[in-house]
Amino acid sequence: MDRLGGMVDRALTRLEQTSAFAKLTARGPLLDISGRLLARPGGAAALYARAAQIEASGVFMGTDWDHPEILQPSLATGTLAHGDRPTVTLELLSELRLLAVAQRELFHPRLSSEQAQHFLSQLLALNLNRLFGPPGEAERGKEVITTATRHVVGFVADYIGYGEILARLSTEIERILAQRPIMVDDVKVMVTRIAACLHDPDISPGGVGLGAARLVSALFGPTAGCREDPGLDVYKDRLAVLDDSSLQQEARAFARAMHDTGLVSPYHPVFLRHSTALERGDLVGQALGLSSTGTEAFSCYASLVYSLIDTAITPDTTQAVYGLALLLERGLLFDPAIAPALWGHIGLKPSATVERTLAAAFGDRQPAATLLLAGTISVLGQPLGIGQGNNPTCQAARALSMWALAAPDYLLHLLTRAARDDDIVMVFEGGRLSSSTLAAGLAPTPPIDVDPVSVVLVPHLDRIYIEMGRLCAGRAGDPHAWVNSAMHGWWVGQDTALVVDLATGHLADSADRFVRLFHGLYHPLYNGNKPVTHPQPAGIAVTDSLGRFIGWHAISILRVGLGPQGDMRVFFFNPNYDGGQDWGHGVIVSTDGNGERFGESSLPFEQFAARLYLFHYDACEEGRSDAVPADTVEMVLAMVRATWAADKMPEPEA
Repeated sequence: MDRLGGMVDRALTRLEQTSAFAKLTARGPLLDISGRLLARPGGAAALYARAAQIEASGVFMGTDWDHPEILQPSLATGTLAHGDRPTVTLELLSELRLLAVAQRELFHPRLSSEQAQHFLSQLLALNLNRLFGPPGEAERGKEVITTATRHVVGFVADYIGYGEILARLSTEIERILAQRPIMVDDVKVMVTRIAACLHDPDISPGGVGLGAARLVSALFGPTAGCREDPGLDVYKDRLAVLDDSSLQQEARAFARAMHDTGLVSPYHPVFLRHSTALERGDLVGQALGLSSTGTEAFSCYASLVYSLIDTAITPDTTQAVYGLALLLERGLLFDPAIAPALWGHIGLKPSATVERTLAAAFGDRQPAATLLLAGTISVLGQPLGIGQGNNPTCQAARALSMWALAAPDYLLHLLTRAARDDDIVMVFEGGRLSSSTLAAGLAPTPPIDVDPVSVVLVPHLDRIYIEMGRLCAGRAGDPHAWVNSAMHGWWVGQDTALVVDLATGHLADSADRFVRLFHGLYHPLYNGNKPVTHPQPAGIAVTDSLGRFIGWHAISILRVGLGPQGDMRVFFFNPNYDGGQDWGHGVIVSTDGNGERFGESSLPFEQFAARLYLFHYDACEEGRSDAVPADTVEMVLAMVRATWAADKMPEPEA
């Protein structure tokens, strides 16, 4: 230990004396020795005592870690899980530095102690498995860096306190669940960790509050009959002897927990299947928490609902219960095409390829047909809960969401073709495009961290999207002007506004016109108070928390309206699983508390316009673009020039 400590001191001195431009390549010895030291008992404490020297050495220079104010706990978690040894070591050194800032033992000019404490609390909450769980398969074979990571996480946790960690974790879970995603596997893992901590006598949860207990209860014991989490078989036996009053209490408790949190307990499908076996539609309706609209749909299509429950709702597909409730609440079954299409999906047999793909993504505990039908129910019930996962396929995810909202019968048609035939066909400018004959697109393999419908359909949509773009190559203008309307539906505006000069990558000379046009088409004060009747595809320039350009991203505009504070806001669908993001310069995307419906993101109108780079419209609906005040236009363009277009500005004329 002393020998390694001395080697760290010498490496710190050498790095501190190295010129600024050479630090990036000269930090290797320090990272190597630090990694070995952190893997030893007491190594984290030794390097924590050197936090000031580590910061002064310049080891973070030239990296994002040199800007601790922009670091994000979720990204740091990904680094710890998948980074190489030098990168993980750099992350661990940064966490020890942040701990010193949080404890007021080190001053950082751009980061307060409260900010550092908040970051570390969230990071620890996302890494509870490193505190209590055994190493996972991904960690095997990397013993040194795995041990170092666990030592640092445990060292930081001793300072922060487990009560603080659990409180942060429950807050983060509730923030994610407020967006009502379809895929909640990660959330369930985090709730399970909370439950383990709350029942561990060696851990003092402190003032963790009722939020954590509410989440645990919703997942493991939402009703009186399963309060102590007795196991599915025991609960099934209990249901057989409950009287009518108790059964109704169970049903209402399930509904309350589900709609309150967005989580569905594995006991919920057991109750629903018991109720359908008794042909107790009243209990099914109560357990789903249906309003008068949902109840009416259920009563008209009871046999279909019973069949959906029998075929798709199991303890392994619990979230489909929530999707079924919302599908009924949307009144989709009153669409003449939907009920027959769902009957067809109940009997749909996926191809062998699709069966293998779904088994790879979700396991083989349930047949592929069950998994796919459960996913279909969820997508139809939660169109805004669809996400792209860790895949560059935002266009495909946006398309699925848009069809689930505006053309669910078309979505069911495409899904049938993809699942049964391993092929879908779309028409582009008179030509037929068959996905089975096209090369892989942006996602070379099927995604595995998304819902079953996305697993099956996204590869096909991705291939066709790329092929449509290829067919537009060489045309003047953005390919999306032709691709989006052909791919998504008739409701997409046939005209396209673009604020980027594609030839140079600079801000277009018509930027002023772009801002005015968007106001005239979408802002109620300038478009005659016309609502957005169908989701419209649009493109945004995503920026980080410093306002730096990251990349282009596909979203859909859902509606424009007043928020609770009286500000005009754009409500939109973001295919990212987490729609709440800090885009820098005060532009913080809201997902809850500003009038958002489940799954929506929102921004004040001008802030959204400042991140918008492409949208569709019909020229005959332009509205009063000329009435938009000049100072409003200049304010939007100033935000553009200060952020994503900062390095895309035209060269000044000589």
